[in-house]
Amino acid sequence: MSHNMAKAPCDTDLDLGTEDSPMAYKVGTAIDQHDMRRVGKAQELRRNFRLISVIGFTAVLMCTWEAVLFTASYILPNGGLAGMVWMYLVSLFGFSFAILSMAEMASMAPTSGGQYRAQKFLSYITGWLCVLGWQVNIGAGCYLVATQLQGIIKLNDSEYTAQPWHVTVMIIVVAAVAILFNTFFAKKLPLIEGFILIIHVFGFFGILVPLWALAPRQSAKAVFTQFQNAYAWPSQGLGCLVGISGPMYALIGPDSAVHMAEEIKDASRVLPLGMIWTLIVNGLTGFIMVITFAFCIGNLEGALAPTYDYAYIDAFYIATNNKAGATIMACLIILMCMCSTISNVATASRQMFAFARDKGMPFSKFLCHVRAGWDIPLNAVLISFVITSLLSLINLGSKDAFNAILSLAVGAILSSYIISISCVAIRKIRGDPLPHARWSLGRAGLACNIIAVAFLLLVYAFSFFPLAPNPEPVTMNWASLLYGSVVLFSIFYYLLFGRHAYEGPVVLVNKEL
Repeated sequence: MSHNMAKAPCDTDLDLGTEDSPMAYKVGTAIDQHDMRRVGKAQELRRNFRLISVIGFTAVLMCTWEAVLFTASYILPNGGLAGMVWMYLVSLFGFSFAILSMAEMASMAPTSGGQYRAQKFLSYITGWLCVLGWQVNIGAGCYLVATQLQGIIKLNDSEYTAQPWHVTVMIIVVAAVAILFNTFFAKKLPLIEGFILIIHVFGFFGILVPLWALAPRQSAKAVFTQFQNAYAWPSQGLGCLVGISGPMYALIGPDSAVHMAEEIKDASRVLPLGMIWTLIVNGLTGFIMVITFAFCIGNLEGALAPTYDYAYIDAFYIATNNKAGATIMACLIILMCMCSTISNVATASRQMFAFARDKGMPFSKFLCHVRAGWDIPLNAVLISFVITSLLSLINLGSKDAFNAILSLAVGAILSSYIISISCVAIRKIRGDPLPHARWSLGRAGLACNIIAVAFLLLVYAFSFFPLAPNPEPVTMNWASLLYGSVVLFSIFYYLLFGRHAYEGPVVLVNKEL
């Protein structure tokens, strides 16, 4: 792996002023300007993110060690404790190749569009998949916050009767809070992300220590060798692969900073470094938490059908034998999930803004508008709130249908990775030139790309499986239907309007820069 830090050509005529001047905050470094001119884009957003705030942003959005707790319900029935441990390691190993590939691509073209920068039609489909994945990911995050809050209410009020509309209302409220932080506090978001990163790190020990000190222990044999196939899949291996969406959901997100690229100073260097460091930090803390939870889960049979909706809430209560203690610990997880949703709104809105700027969506002019004085894509942020509110209504009809949103987020985002990494790999195989990257994988790049695509294809296929075989309509994973509907709509829209209006990234690239 090489780190080619040679300076790209740049325009020295524009006076940036001092590093902290308003102009420098707006346009970034000379290399940032060069990168924007090369991809044919005007600088509209404020570049106020640095390496630490980028790591804070992506680490909090991923909230990996927290996510392995609240997604355990997806892997425990289809893998047990051993399945949870080993499938996390498999996911971390395979996904690392994808993030390395994405980091190199981010250094080539550090703009908010991210991975949809491929040839025109493929980039168009990838753009829709990115928008779909990140928009439904907001809904998934809000849903997780809402249902965890409901679990805390059940813990403290034995007479509470959950109703579907309770969750729907809470989803909308959580989304509104996330929107508030992404509008009125947008200029302070880098500072907020840095502060939340501190909570993310110290909160890790705040959960880890009480569990090891107080919880009953499982044996090492149970943790590393005893698998579970509660839903009776034909083989244990198949069952574990069906549950892989859980650990993958916990790991998706290092690339989210790509969609903030136009708000990062010295983006072509900071972006890939931020992605790699986030993967290292969150991947390691996530693994430690998986091991901790596996040893300290308490009653495994009870965890498969938790009293308080989430196995980790039951485990906290068993460990502390105190409702107040369990509530405080669980509230820390919920707080971090809420902060993740705030970061998610920022990512999803920037992705929508970038795609609309290339005229890839209906009402593109409205969606890509940046209001003077705000320096954020305000319209895209507000539309993200509307989409999440509409998605929340699904929960009124079926809780299982809304659970498919998590699978849809994983499947849509992974498919955008697959297309973009495949395009880069094909160009490398053909020997075609690629844009200059200040952070390069060097000769290892092609092998890394191929391994990434192979792994992502496997996870992509299983992200649409139902949790149990022979599903009824009410337990079916309808993510495949939603995914297919959006893809068909995007193709239909492209044939009617998009192919005439859409300005694919390749069209705008200045190959002489």
